[in-house]
Amino acid sequence: MNSVQLIGRLTRDPSTSYGAASQTAVCRFTIAIDRGKDRNGEDRGADFPSIVCFGKTAELVEKYMTKGRLVGITGRIQTGSYERDGQKVYTTDIIADRVEFLDRGDRSGNSSYSNSGTEQDEPIPGFSKLTDDDIPF
Repeated sequence: MNSVQLIGRLTRDPSTSYGAASQTAVCRFTIAIDRGKDRNGEDRGADFPSIVCFGKTAELVEKYMTKGRLVGITGRIQTGSYERDGQKVYTTDIIADRVEFLDRGDRSGNSSYSNSGTEQDEPIPGFSKLTDDDIPF
């Protein structure tokens, strides 16, 4: 089984190109995934996997995603290789079948949400705002 689920933030704006023959959109971007902290509370760093998506998914990512946005990725790992200056270069990419936008914002990178004056800190209609006391851990 080759299945991957990741959550991270875009490290730069996505880059989209179109296949010469098929005109299929191909979008590439990288996300940063925090490794958390070790037992001593020290930061363990981050991983930066390369993500590739195709077609309508690629077009939506290009249109709505910007550097810093939080995304959820579902897909598979794919490895490959190519020659550069006589040296073999190995690649590892995540081929995204699904990209979910996990925070709100606009294409300009503004993460605040505006709908009739609604601010990001206000609850979404039908939901109530949580406080730290509401969280059981």
